[in-house]
Amino acid sequence: MPGERDLATLVASMDPGSRPDPYVLVTVDDVAALGDLVPDATIREDEGLTVVVPQADADRLGLSYDFVAAWITLRVHSALEAVGLTAAFSAVLAEAGLSCNVLAGYHHDHLLVPWEDRDAAIAALRALSAEGA
Repeated sequence: MPGERDLATLVASMDPGSRPDPYVLVTVDDVAALGDLVPDATIREDEGLTVVVPQADADRLGLSYDFVAAWITLRVHSALEAVGLTAAFSAVLAEAGLSCNVLAGYHHDHLLVPWEDRDAAIAALRALSAEGA
């Protein structure tokens, strides 16, 4: 089934949900540093491989990080070419003074917000969704 493209439908159907544990972004030069850990997300950059992993796994492996995040998933199946959803939720989060890092998956958008701001971010996203309904 193709993803949703209509912005009003996307916003009204976001249904944000949070994973229960904190996540961190770590940069490694070699994926061997991860052992048998499979990261939840990876981004190849000139400076190294950025991986997103549970904080507990990073701690277990002795990996350093400086940002602890809540992983929020917008559970609406958004089309990759949909226009405006990122702008809509990022504006609401910015208005609330909340930072957000976005990862786009094939089916959903995933937001990494500071761990201590997770409840405020979910509340802001739900308010936006209710306004769009």
